[in-house]
Amino acid sequence: MPLNVAVQMDPIATINVGGDSTFALLLEAKKRGHRLSYYTPDRLSLLGHELFAPVQSLDVRDKVGDHFSLGAAKRVNLKTFDVILLRQDPPFDLAYITSTHHLERLAPEVLVVNDPASVRNAPEKIMVMEFSDLMPPTLISRDRDEIEAFRKAHGDVVMKPLYGHGGASVFRIAPKDMNFGSLYDLFATTLREPWVIQRFLPEVKHGDKRIILVDGEFAGAVNRVPAADDLRANMVRGGAARDTELTPREAEICKRLGPTLRERRLLFVGIDVIDGYLTEINVTSPTGIRAIAKFGGPDVAALIWDRIEAARS
Repeated sequence: MPLNVAVQMDPIATINVGGDSTFALLLEAKKRGHRLSYYTPDRLSLLGHELFAPVQSLDVRDKVGDHFSLGAAKRVNLKTFDVILLRQDPPFDLAYITSTHHLERLAPEVLVVNDPASVRNAPEKIMVMEFSDLMPPTLISRDRDEIEAFRKAHGDVVMKPLYGHGGASVFRIAPKDMNFGSLYDLFATTLREPWVIQRFLPEVKHGDKRIILVDGEFAGAVNRVPAADDLRANMVRGGAARDTELTPREAEICKRLGPTLRERRLLFVGIDVIDGYLTEINVTSPTGIRAIAKFGGPDVAALIWDRIEAARS
């Protein structure tokens, strides 16, 4: 039976059609006959117990430069939808957190994917610390003494914002790096929250693997190899996608995470693994679906919609 589906996302006109996972989900929804609507998170309004947005009917097609059509905006109570895809990109800031509080009010009538309360309570670089035995040594702090002690213990480290995204502001700091003091001051001045300091993994040069889990189960993977002059493998930072297979260690990581992801109703999750070490658990707006399909991997969008339809049946 067709579902009434809305997507909460950033402006659809600006997306990269060839690599956007939200677009892949929308194409699969259209293929299955579901009715699609669209709105941006800045247009949410909470009036008493009811959540409204100016919603537009949406049609999508896999054609660069002509990938969508929108109907006229209509003020709609979001409880009239069967499913809402929470697919706005980070930054994970107060605006993002506020939208999760709003969407949480729609349960149980509306299925929001991913569950907004769990998205709010599971930031990518904090939730992962629940599995610290699977990670490289990692410190979350803004205290200089703690950071200096961590550097002394682990040598080369990576320093990055706790709520950063897309590889922005990620720095490698050598043991006697003369830039550390300036970088510390920059982070301390620009960030109110702590930041992440993690032992540098030199094997990142061979790739930072994005692994997709659907309802806690392995669904596909793509290896992202950084450019020769960059430590960041994110494709938006010049990383190149490569075909890959799951190693026994990575399969074990997926097995460990699965029950927690299912318990928190995190249906679509992307984890990052470097040299067998878990580094992030991405729950806000995971990517990788189209890259996996490009290399002949599983149809992750279809797997996600299978689970959504089962949940709404």
